[in-house]
Amino acid sequence: MKRSALLLLFLMPMVSLAGEKRRAMKVEDLFRFQRVANPQISPDGKWVVYAVGKVSLQANTTTTNLWIVSTEKGSTPKQLTTSAKADRHPRWSPDGKTILFESNRSGTTQLWSIGIDGGEARQLTRISTGASVGTWSRDGKQIAFMSAVFPEYSTKPFQESDALNKKRNDDNEKNPVKARVFKKLFFRHWDEYVEDKRFHLFVMSFDNGKPGTPRDVTPGDRDAYPTSSTFSIGDDFTFSPDGKFLYFTAVPAKNEAWNTDYDICRVVVSTRVATPRFPTEWETITTGNRAADGAPQFSPDGKWLVYRAQKRPGFEADRWELMVVPANGFDQAPDKRPKPRSITAGFDGSPDDFVWMPDSEHIYFSADDSGKHVYFVTSIKDAKVRTAFVDQNVNGSLSVSRDGKKFAFTRTASHHPNDVHVALQDGKDFDVFNCSQANTKLRAELDLPRPESVTVKGAGGTPMQMWILKPPGFDATKKWPLVYLVHGGPQGAWNDGWSFRWNPQIWAAQGYVVAFPNPRGSTGFGQQYVDEISGDWGGKCYDDLMAGLKHLEEQPYIDTKRMGAAGASFGGYMMNWFAVNTPKFKTLITHCGVWNFDSMYSTTEELWFDEWEHGGPPWGKNRASYEKHSPHKFAKNLGKFKTPMLVIHNDLDFRVPISEGIQLFTTLQRQGVPSRMINFPDEGHWVLGPRNSEFWHREVFAWLKKYVPAGGR
Repeated sequence: MKRSALLLLFLMPMVSLAGEKRRAMKVEDLFRFQRVANPQISPDGKWVVYAVGKVSLQANTTTTNLWIVSTEKGSTPKQLTTSAKADRHPRWSPDGKTILFESNRSGTTQLWSIGIDGGEARQLTRISTGASVGTWSRDGKQIAFMSAVFPEYSTKPFQESDALNKKRNDDNEKNPVKARVFKKLFFRHWDEYVEDKRFHLFVMSFDNGKPGTPRDVTPGDRDAYPTSSTFSIGDDFTFSPDGKFLYFTAVPAKNEAWNTDYDICRVVVSTRVATPRFPTEWETITTGNRAADGAPQFSPDGKWLVYRAQKRPGFEADRWELMVVPANGFDQAPDKRPKPRSITAGFDGSPDDFVWMPDSEHIYFSADDSGKHVYFVTSIKDAKVRTAFVDQNVNGSLSVSRDGKKFAFTRTASHHPNDVHVALQDGKDFDVFNCSQANTKLRAELDLPRPESVTVKGAGGTPMQMWILKPPGFDATKKWPLVYLVHGGPQGAWNDGWSFRWNPQIWAAQGYVVAFPNPRGSTGFGQQYVDEISGDWGGKCYDDLMAGLKHLEEQPYIDTKRMGAAGASFGGYMMNWFAVNTPKFKTLITHCGVWNFDSMYSTTEELWFDEWEHGGPPWGKNRASYEKHSPHKFAKNLGKFKTPMLVIHNDLDFRVPISEGIQLFTTLQRQGVPSRMINFPDEGHWVLGPRNSEFWHREVFAWLKKYVPAGGR
């Protein structure tokens, strides 16, 4: 389809409903939207299976089931599984007859399978430590999966090790003493205690629909699957084309809390190969790179291996590149193996998920790009990168049919949540359409304005892109209050997408103009722009944000006496930095933000992050970095500006620990600054529970309206 026709296709729902009365979005609408994810197109291209989550506020649960739809335009989706729990991560068998998925319907997460025509799902695993991220071998005769186990039992036969893991878990649960003993980092991660478990990979046979006994193919005291989502794209291990090896992304063997040297390793797994005992030390195939490597994928013809790699050790936000190497090169002696080469070296962006095309030459990959997350295509022959057919909004989870003529992917935008889209290729043109239609009915009820993109001159004259979203019923002749949202990361971006955590639409629906800028550190604007936040959190980034605010203040529809700001994580840090640097805002809302760089370093878990951002630990050569932009060093200015602050921080946030919020709240209270603190004891860095999320939104908007009254005047 030509681009002009494609644009018309996206505009048609708006035009057909133009005469209907739409209403502003309400908080409860956030939980009425269905959560669509992980589409997988069948090998023959005839079907797409995907997961759909439905939230019940009353039950405080999210139920996820698998749905299936034909790739024929206009087809009606049908529900494939019926579970009161969570069915997810569907994967087609190579023959297209069976769908492998994970589910906790039996109590713990296990692997299940179901036929394409539905019927009863079959449980394939019953491992005491659970099974997830199921992956097929190319011949469909082996399945690999991940499970978190106690490593000291991992070299024993499966039945014995599984019984010991179960007994250990049961004993811990029954023991009235809940003390934990730590002997190394990480002892906790994100929002849970690791308890010395390791992510191991298991392989089992699958013959004529019958699963065999799982085997721990990565025993030992090391993780064979990324423990940090920073180094994961979801599918982080794969069988070699002949099924002999399992290639996987391994966590650093030592110093993993301050080391980003993730490597691609491999082990022999085939049941046709004599392996009486799997080794606890694995063959590393990316020994030449001290930075992160991961996500190996073989070409359809089996001749090439492509994976992602970074260059700078210790820098989690370094630019990823796609590296290609001949697959048969690993059969040679290590010193004679061919060197990998980059096929995205000329692309000033960072590839995320990627998929091989059937020709074994071209690869589609997604990346942030100027406020969007879109797909590009590159070639292993000439390494030239160009924009693919998916060039708008936020897209992900691309999968392709075996003949390369049909694609399935998710698409979201600032004005709609995820839905599954199908693209049909006819020569050089693509017919793209929404095949899941999971949220079409609710969207038709709501007035969901689209944001406009503006560019302002930031620090040093460098351009900064910013989105501006006006509220439903906006009247340009009136003055409107402003909410200024700062994203987290700091290496992240406000893209033209949808979020169920920080959603500009629901803020605008309260009666505010919402601006969400992409200052220094934002991804999608070149790696130099990303790099310039490190060691300078309160510098150029702050100047960029003030330049964006100045642009907004100059707009005739902005009421400069009614301006507030909010943010989480790094955005929360920036709220704290605003609080000690400017009186422009009538209130600030800070969620899980950094207040004290010293205490942050000593209590967070991924130390590599702080050590890169500050050029070392607090006792190192760059001590000044911990003091220059730490808000707590300027705490007396809280009493000077007296900006009312809402502080939100959660007990299970191990990324930015609760002590940061407590220190800030204590300092605010001691100086008589109007303030309120909300604490969720059962949440981590984000507020994910449905009822907790609803409470969060209502409290935040009540606080905001108290100090920044809503609506046009």
